[in-house]
Amino acid sequence: MNNAKLWLVVKPTVGIPLFLSAVAVGSFAVHVAVLSNTTWVADFLSGKPLGAGVATASMVVPDQNVAKASFTAASGQEVLITMPDGTTALAVLKMPEKLASN
Repeated sequence: MNNAKLWLVVKPTVGIPLFLSAVAVGSFAVHVAVLSNTTWVADFLSGKPLGAGVATASMVVPDQNVAKASFTAASGQEVLITMPDGTTALAVLKMPEKLASN
């Protein structure tokens, strides 16, 4: 046994029931969570065909006609950015400096 010296500190008559109780409580908590957060387990346990539950899933797709953001090159390295709410920002583009190689 890897942790045999544990039983010099904790009596087996206390440690083993405590360990088994912790496992039982953890298992019960997992089962309650599965039963309360899924629909297919309740269907399976009651004999209904799987997928007969009320669960639905939907995905919200953004409108395709809405402009996300537009940009125009004002002059040289400056870019004017227009956001969908009408606010604008001016961005300055800089070329990265070249590192001297050894």
